[in-house]
Amino acid sequence: MRKMAIFAAVLLLALSTAGCAGKSEEPAAEKTKTIGIMLTDNGLGDQSFNDSGFQGLMKARDELGITFDYREIKDTGTYEKGLTQLVREGNNLVVGLGYSMQADLEKVAKKYPKQRFVLIDSVSDLDNVTSVTFKEDEGSFLAGALAAMTSKTGTIGFIGGSDADVIKRFKKGYLKGAESVKPKIRVLSDISGTFDDDKLGKRIAQNMIRKKADVLFTAAGFTGVGALKEAEAQKVYAIGVDSDQYYTAEHAVISSLVKNVDHVIYELAKDLKDNKEIKSGEIVYGLKENGMDLAKIRVVKNAGGLSKKITDMKNSLIEKGGDLK
Repeated sequence: MRKMAIFAAVLLLALSTAGCAGKSEEPAAEKTKTIGIMLTDNGLGDQSFNDSGFQGLMKARDELGITFDYREIKDTGTYEKGLTQLVREGNNLVVGLGYSMQADLEKVAKKYPKQRFVLIDSVSDLDNVTSVTFKEDEGSFLAGALAAMTSKTGTIGFIGGSDADVIKRFKKGYLKGAESVKPKIRVLSDISGTFDDDKLGKRIAQNMIRKKADVLFTAAGFTGVGALKEAEAQKVYAIGVDSDQYYTAEHAVISSLVKNVDHVIYELAKDLKDNKEIKSGEIVYGLKENGMDLAKIRVVKNAGGLSKKITDMKNSLIEKGGDLK
């Protein structure tokens, strides 16, 4: 009986040891990488910047297995609070989507120096912040050229959401692109001072249309949506921004300057997934880097011919290193 007990004990020990050995040979499951993103004032459904960034995250989730969370200022009250929540959740990467949250993001980044942050559309000097900016003037050059090619009155319009540097780059490129096609073209310009007032966008568009503008380019978020819809109501053309806004005003939007925020977010997620270092400093995206492009040209009768001309201009710009002269 004693021998049987000893045998059973030895057998149990052997099986236990074998089980442990087997487990040690199994590779440890790779921990899922996580991204937290703080959206700009307009939040989801802006048909522009936020929606584009969110699409990049969904693609990263579906194709790379990344998980993500997000915050909107309507829920958090401040950018600082939302960003702090995303850090405390343990996200590997925390993204601030837009220049307007730079001050708050830098406050949080200083409190959490080991956390990696990404600031889109502005530049930070902090070591744990990666800054992503775009050469908006390059893309807007193409938008201005298209507006000038399409205009029949010789007057076009630009609506910006603020007087920030990024909006100035949009305006600069638009003016130069239009003048490269028609040196004497008249360009009306208005700064709304807000990105979330579609009614104000409508009023600005009405004023420009009264002054004979027949193509409007908006870089004003949801304020711009109001302008696009008014352009459609008054049967003039418009050019959207950030994402393809054709479906916002199908009879007016001939194209959109698509800022490929979704592409940028996806590439960052891919680096995170592949355990590549996301370095501090500035990453700049232009036409060459697929940072932006004009969406498909629609609505106008000669869309095919215009597309070819715009493609030729784009290639020429890339060859010249983005020189708008």
